[in-house]
Amino acid sequence: MDGSFELRSLRERPFDLLRELDRRARTAAQGKPEAAASGAEWVGIAFRLGGEAFLLAREETREVMGYPATVTRVPGAKGWIRGLSNVRGQLMPIVDLRAFLGSGATSATRATRVLVANHREIPAGLLVDEVMGFRRFYESEFSADLPPTLLRCERYLAGAFKRGAEVWPVFSLRSLLESQPFLQAAAS
Repeated sequence: MDGSFELRSLRERPFDLLRELDRRARTAAQGKPEAAASGAEWVGIAFRLGGEAFLLAREETREVMGYPATVTRVPGAKGWIRGLSNVRGQLMPIVDLRAFLGSGATSATRATRVLVANHREIPAGLLVDEVMGFRRFYESEFSADLPPTLLRCERYLAGAFKRGAEVWPVFSLRSLLESQPFLQAAAS
C-alpha cells in the first residue's frame, strides 16, 4: 500500500495522523548512518565573506544585527576598524572582517550584517557580507583538517564540517579576537 494513501486515510483523525508522522520520522532518522553514529548535533551560523562561506559557533555569537545607522570613525585606527557604534548603550568597535584579512573593504548593502562577538573582555562587531542563517551538522561530520581558503585565514579556523561535496570551514572568533594583529588596531 502507498504511504501517502495511508496518511490520507488519517485526514479526519488529526491525532492519529500526527502520531503516524512522528513514527515515520523516528524510523527514518534511525536508518541514517550519521544519526546512528553520532546523535550529537553542532549548530553554527553560516556567513559569507566575498565568495566564501564559513561557519561560526552559535556560542561565540551574541547576536546578528544590521549595519548600524551611526558609526563614528576613530582617528589613528587601522583601516579595517570601521569605527565605534552605540549598541544598546554599549560602545562597540565595528570591524570589517574582510578588510582585516586583507581582501578589501566590505561594501554595506542590504545583506551586510554585523556578527556581535560573545567574548567577556573584547567587545566587537564583525562586518560580513551576508549571514545565511543557522546550519546544523552531526559532530561526526567534523574534521580538524583545515581546508584551504581564498581569504588565507587558516590561522583563524578551527576545522571544518564536511557533508558530501560541501566543506564548511569553522571560523574561531576567540582565535581572531585574542590574536596580536587584531589587538593592535592602532595605525602605525
